[in-house]
Amino acid sequence: MDARADDMVAPVQLPANDTREQVGWYFYDWANSAFSTTVVTVFLGPYLTTVAKAAADPGGFIYPLGIKVFAGSFFAYVVSLSVALQVVFLPILGAIADYSRLKRQMFGLFAFVGALAAAGLYFLQGTNYLLGGVLFLVANLSYGASIVFYNSFLPEIATPDRRDHVSSMGWAIGYIGGGLLLALNLLLFSRAAALGLTEGQAVRINLASAGVWWGIFTIIPLTRIRSRQPAKRLEPGRGYLKTGILQLARTASGALSYPQTVLFLLAYLIYNDGIQTVITMSSQFGQEELGLGTGTLTTVILMVQFVGFFGNMIFDRIASAIGAKGAVMITLAIWTGTLG
Repeated sequence: MDARADDMVAPVQLPANDTREQVGWYFYDWANSAFSTTVVTVFLGPYLTTVAKAAADPGGFIYPLGIKVFAGSFFAYVVSLSVALQVVFLPILGAIADYSRLKRQMFGLFAFVGALAAAGLYFLQGTNYLLGGVLFLVANLSYGASIVFYNSFLPEIATPDRRDHVSSMGWAIGYIGGGLLLALNLLLFSRAAALGLTEGQAVRINLASAGVWWGIFTIIPLTRIRSRQPAKRLEPGRGYLKTGILQLARTASGALSYPQTVLFLLAYLIYNDGIQTVITMSSQFGQEELGLGTGTLTTVILMVQFVGFFGNMIFDRIASAIGAKGAVMITLAIWTGTLG
């Protein structure tokens, strides 16, 4: 990107705690949670596994790009690859977000690319598991990239004393949005035969619906969140990409000077990876290991969505009373006890 045109725009100082902006910001959680619930958590894992098994040789193996992979593990490998790509690219995008006045546009770009890729999952059928894998990689990487820019707006639209509340509201509304579409998808899936649809067609429509939902509701934050002066200024002659890479390198080289920060990041990587693994693989585990049907899995995860809404409301109050650290410790204890 060329920074010169960006620098010609006069910086605009806008107030925080604008209700209109905050409500617009909440709606991106409403928008993208449809992808998390309908695609990642419920339908894609079992369906992509079924497609991969249909393409497998008699030994149960497929060969994406010539690599021998057990068909039942294909989705897990695709998820792992998407996470690895996020680890490489998202820190650079985070650095770019600090310097760019175009982050609202970049937020929209990644959101719409992800939504389009998710909608493209409608065409996943037969034995074309590679199409499903590529579309999911694009969608999940774009999802993570859009979240980087989305989160970077929080310090701009909310003062420090309001950030916990605004963040909690975003999560809570996301649970409702993701749960609402999942409920509609469950209704469609349960009545597929009456509507003249096969189970596979119903799943494909549900996958595509998440992309459409994601794209449509992304329009709300894009029209309500306003661009502000970047947190940092570009050095002369440097573009955003080079600046992002250099800042990431400086941060990494100086990380040992901040041992508590390094410890926090390592801890976050470990516990967040565990949580995301449970969320991502729960549906496939339910189908492959527990023998649960898609309808049963969808109903259970739908219940979790609405429980999550009330949980966010409760922990917003807990964080206000004992602080964010204490609230996080309680949630981790609950997760550990539940999974243990």
